[in-house]
Amino acid sequence: MPVKRKKHILVIDDEPTWLKITSHILKSQGYNVQTAGSGAEALKALTTFKPDLIFSDVRMPDMNGFDLVDNLKRNPATSSTPVIFFSAIDDYDARKVARTLGAVDYLIKPFNEDEVNSVLSKHLPI
Repeated sequence: MPVKRKKHILVIDDEPTWLKITSHILKSQGYNVQTAGSGAEALKALTTFKPDLIFSDVRMPDMNGFDLVDNLKRNPATSSTPVIFFSAIDDYDARKVARTLGAVDYLIKPFNEDEVNSVLSKHLPI
């Protein structure tokens, strides 16, 4: 029986509290987690870290999540990596932009562990 590789997830948020909460939830589920505090930091991390999935905040100062995903989709190395947005922005337009850019899901802050597990089971089965 082949050994399953631990799945890798990149979490991007400019708020340290949300990075800590999200990382804790993911690590407790057995994922290998790397964090980035900005879109620019995420792009730098992606030169060496190859995630199976990306969790990204929408509202960030240097590069918002939508711009980040647009950048990821234009890069062949990251274009097929699924992205889940999480944000306090809960409106139709934000969700529509997220879908248009190719995000696979959208969580509203504050979210809980069950919500995270639900989107993970859909988009990153172990």
